[in-house]
Amino acid sequence: PDLVIQHRAPAVTIAGLPMALPPTAFLQPSVAGETALQRLVSEMLDGARRVADLFSGCGTLALLIAQDGHVAAFDSDAEAIGALRAAAGAASAKGRSIAVHAEVRDLYRRPLDGPELKRLDAVVFDPPRAGASAQAAALARSKVSKVVAVSCNPKTFARDARLLVEGGYEMRRVVPIDQFVWSQHIELAALFER
Repeated sequence: PDLVIQHRAPAVTIAGLPMALPPTAFLQPSVAGETALQRLVSEMLDGARRVADLFSGCGTLALLIAQDGHVAAFDSDAEAIGALRAAAGAASAKGRSIAVHAEVRDLYRRPLDGPELKRLDAVVFDPPRAGASAQAAALARSKVSKVVAVSCNPKTFARDARLLVEGGYEMRRVVPIDQFVWSQHIELAALFER
């Protein structure tokens, strides 16, 4: 999409930080659902200090997680990663410590693997409806102790969860979030631990 005219950049507040949204930004469909999802992910990550947020988008989860530790955020959308970097940079310039490393990366073709996962306490992944089978397979081979999977598609969630369980993880908790108003769709958040 090409921007034709804009009188004022659209902006939102994520985890208390203002963010200018790029034209292709993806946000959660409801504020209540986003808040519930953020709360659940935060609870599930309890104690994790070095976290990767995969398929991070603009940082709906990364900016929240970064307030309690260091986050490496990855997404294929360069504009979303740019918005995340700008929001974290603006917060740091105002004296607020936000430890986010944000990188453009196609996780379908180049999932985080091996040494990249070795230094992490936890991983969060929130892919599009297609799921994250290559990333789930890489996580299944890893020693990461905690994985939080978020999904808007129960079918691809089940496939990815199976890969994690077959790799030695145990699903400790799964919570449905009814955030798609006036539809049958649900969001899921699940905690897997070794």
